[in-house]
Amino acid sequence: MDEYRRSNRAMWDEWVGIHARSEMYALDQFKAGRNSLHSLELGELGEVNGRSLLHLQCHFGMDTLSWARLGAQVTGMDFSEKAIDLARSLSRELDIPARFVCCDLYDLPQHLSEQFDVVYTSYGVLTWLPDVGGWAQVVAQFLKPGGTFYIAEFHPFGMLFDEEAPELHLRYPYFDSGVIASPIQGSYADRQAEIQQKTSYEWAYPLGEVISSLIAAGLRIQFLHEFPFCVYNMYPFLEQAEDGYYYLPGKVQSVPLMFSIKAGKAGS
Repeated sequence: MDEYRRSNRAMWDEWVGIHARSEMYALDQFKAGRNSLHSLELGELGEVNGRSLLHLQCHFGMDTLSWARLGAQVTGMDFSEKAIDLARSLSRELDIPARFVCCDLYDLPQHLSEQFDVVYTSYGVLTWLPDVGGWAQVVAQFLKPGGTFYIAEFHPFGMLFDEEAPELHLRYPYFDSGVIASPIQGSYADRQAEIQQKTSYEWAYPLGEVISSLIAAGLRIQFLHEFPFCVYNMYPFLEQAEDGYYYLPGKVQSVPLMFSIKAGKAGS
């Protein structure tokens, strides 16, 4: 693991406690039975009951355990030891069967050997990875022939803008230009939280590169969908609609804020 990801891991370790206490994650509601998944992924991925599911970059496992509540046999992985500790604690406390693995994503083949009916990942995952081609190879390695890969993610075009500006203002690159070092305060769930890590290191991937990487890894794209809304208020000027998603003011649909991909692996 390089210095950038080690620094990011320390940051995510700090974020675990912040997120567990935050209104955004609503952990108490989850413990009371709320499903943390959104209608988007629930509708597009479909039935998981009885299927084995690997959740890549699962943070502290709320979504992983939500899939388990729907009947999936789940395994979650994340590189933050504190996140995985909390995920395991929630699994025990709520009596939801789950397995959690703590490792760097690219090292996962050293920790798991089986394949899964579903490989799943979502919302703010790709930007933390220095090699999208290597990520796609990991996805393909752990997907069974005939299985399903699904990702719901923030759109790379929607992530170009300054998150602190009062309107759309370009700040970040669209094309891969190497590591992007950015000063941070708090986390996306609590901007006022005190943290020791003051810099995040991220990478930008055009949507075409993501798609091409999955194809190169041997997956067959079933659909690519783009959406004019976001699952959280990623910019201060977004407005929440009745459907619970966040849009540009007046539900203007001129900028893609999220995308989803469903892909399969040819059967044997």
